[in-house]
Amino acid sequence: MQWSLLRSVGLNPAALVLTTIAASAEGGKSAGPSEFLLVAQIVLLLAVGRGLGEIMQRIGQPSVIGELLAGIILGPSLFGWIWPEAQAVIFPKTPEQKAMLDGIAQVGILLLLLLTGMETDLKLVRRVGRAAIAISIAGILVPFACGFALGEFLPDALLPNPQARLVASLFMGTALSISSVKIVAVVVREMNFMRRNVGQIIVATAVIDDTIGWIIIAVIFSLASHGTLDIASVAKALLGTLAFLAVSFTIGRRLVFQLIRWANDNLVSAAAVITVILLLMGIMALITHLIGVHTVLGAFVAGILVGESPILTRQIDERLRGLISSFFMPVFFGLAGLAADLSVLRDPNLLMLTGLLVVIASVGKFGGAFLGGTVGGLTTRESLALASGMNARGSTEVIIATIGLSIGVLSQNLFTMIVTMAIVTTMAMPPMLRAALAKLPMNQEEKERLEREEFERRGFVANLERPLLAVDDSVNATFAAHVAGLIAGMRGLPITVLHIGKPPREQQKPRDEADSHEAVVKKAAEAVSVKSDGGAGNIDVVTRARQAELSETIADEARKGFDLLVVGIDKVTATKDRFDRRIDAIAAAFEGPLAIVAAKGKHLKQPLPEALNILVPVSGSGVSKRGAEVAVALAQGGSGSLRVVYVATTRDKGAQRGVSRGLSQETGILKETSDLAARYDVDITTTLRVNRAPEAAILREIETTDVDLVVMGVDRIQADHLSFGGVADAVLRQSKVSVLLVSSGEARPAPAEKA
Repeated sequence: MQWSLLRSVGLNPAALVLTTIAASAEGGKSAGPSEFLLVAQIVLLLAVGRGLGEIMQRIGQPSVIGELLAGIILGPSLFGWIWPEAQAVIFPKTPEQKAMLDGIAQVGILLLLLLTGMETDLKLVRRVGRAAIAISIAGILVPFACGFALGEFLPDALLPNPQARLVASLFMGTALSISSVKIVAVVVREMNFMRRNVGQIIVATAVIDDTIGWIIIAVIFSLASHGTLDIASVAKALLGTLAFLAVSFTIGRRLVFQLIRWANDNLVSAAAVITVILLLMGIMALITHLIGVHTVLGAFVAGILVGESPILTRQIDERLRGLISSFFMPVFFGLAGLAADLSVLRDPNLLMLTGLLVVIASVGKFGGAFLGGTVGGLTTRESLALASGMNARGSTEVIIATIGLSIGVLSQNLFTMIVTMAIVTTMAMPPMLRAALAKLPMNQEEKERLEREEFERRGFVANLERPLLAVDDSVNATFAAHVAGLIAGMRGLPITVLHIGKPPREQQKPRDEADSHEAVVKKAAEAVSVKSDGGAGNIDVVTRARQAELSETIADEARKGFDLLVVGIDKVTATKDRFDRRIDAIAAAFEGPLAIVAAKGKHLKQPLPEALNILVPVSGSGVSKRGAEVAVALAQGGSGSLRVVYVATTRDKGAQRGVSRGLSQETGILKETSDLAARYDVDITTTLRVNRAPEAAILREIETTDVDLVVMGVDRIQADHLSFGGVADAVLRQSKVSVLLVSSGEARPAPAEKA
């Protein structure tokens, strides 16, 4: 009968697979816990979950819905109803077998909270903090009150322990009040609203909701573990939670950064940083358990600290997210679906209660968020968009329900009702939010901010994360340290100072600590914080000494993920058209962007200038724009002036007919650079020189102005030695003022010779 029913719905291939698994499992079920069954369960949850997740994404729904539906299909709701014997064999209720899969689910909960924390953008919360906090409080209080009231009126039959109704009511209130930051962020990001004002408020509010929610869950867990309202135990849990959060976001923040950097820089084994992150998650989860709250809070806070670490390369981030998204998410949400028996909804009373739960959850959250948005100063349309976005429960609700079921606060039927509510509200959110956001107007201030952020997204300096400074004991090295400190100080970038002079055993009297390159870097960074409101000032500086051959040392450092190498050594150039051999060796071993510093003129006597008067040549090419970005950053970080000169390059053939075609292109390039400077409140002077050879125009500008530093964006040119082309070489050798060459990461072919 079951086979014919399966054939009637077109599931022949699936039935064949399930029959094979069931037969194999039946043959070995007497042998105790079965590894075969465990693998078979995981394979089914992964295959069906990922498949349905793909379908959900294609129709505009979050993939987590597909993963939940996979568990529902494989569980008693469908598979168990169609073929109960096979379902019972593949997913047996025996404690030993169930414990094996539950163990994976518990690890999955921690990893999901780690991922949620990593996706929590505290900078975003700080940016719109006041409005988001007000909205979040209103958006939590109203649905929490509704959920608590519903819990107080639930029939005793729905509660596993009617005497502990208070705990169940608190759980219901929490379950109805929290939004899923992951689902909200995904939908807002898909609609390209992540950087819009209302999009930022929606995501920031969801982040605050999540954070408050996990703190509440931690306290409720403590309450549930004692069985009664023990004021002393609740106070202990609450104070312990506050102390844990205070230590985590002060001492813990720096400790996590130091551990991740240490693992990244010193461990050579594969995926060492991921191992350290997982260890941090586990230790913080254990700490929260020891203070009497749930382990999920420790995992969530660990994720926030890991996500804020300046040293988390994109590759490591993608690997960790890939592991969690591709394995643990389908397994965990599949198990949640397995635990939900929708067949109980055939009972009219339970179906009516579930419908009431969905209505109360939706109206409470929508109304609370709308009220919060109105009080927070949003327009009616913005408040509607906010309320629509905050109504998604998704993964967060399922995790909370799973915790409630595991600690005996929720009954099986109540768990099923909450999972159903999570699915319905999550599926309703994307179309509602898209409709609310579709025609939301944009004001001028928001438009200007978005343009600036879009420029920064494509820019060079704004995307720097970790510069490396290579120096010896020369005056040029001191000036390079000052330049590197200005760049790093703008955004508080951690910087590593690599001493490539003589090995420690051959060095003469070491420098005083106050005169060290590290001190120079920190002093320049502190100057940035004084002169620029955006400066981060206090930066983290690490010192390394060369222990091997120069090229080997640079190559070893390069693998650690540095995205800019600033070079300051005594001798920069050698014979005609050639750099010093040490510069050559450094460039050959480091494939990323280089910034080569050559101190000249007054900087040889005063390598720590109070002001920099900068000249930057531009031509409209990508590398010249990079040079302009660095020049603007230096001008913003220090005092002085910035002068921009348009010059023709060997690739700018338009300069040869500049007069005949007008100066629109040249003035356009200068305006583009002026706009760049204006974005960072830097005043500039522009000059147009198109009828001279580029190097002659630049050198002439140096002679006739009071500049003391030339910043040039240059291309690496393919050759048997380091080369930036004839223009850069001429300026570097003939300039009477300091020069900073900022190169691209990859070499390009040499330009063809002109006839």
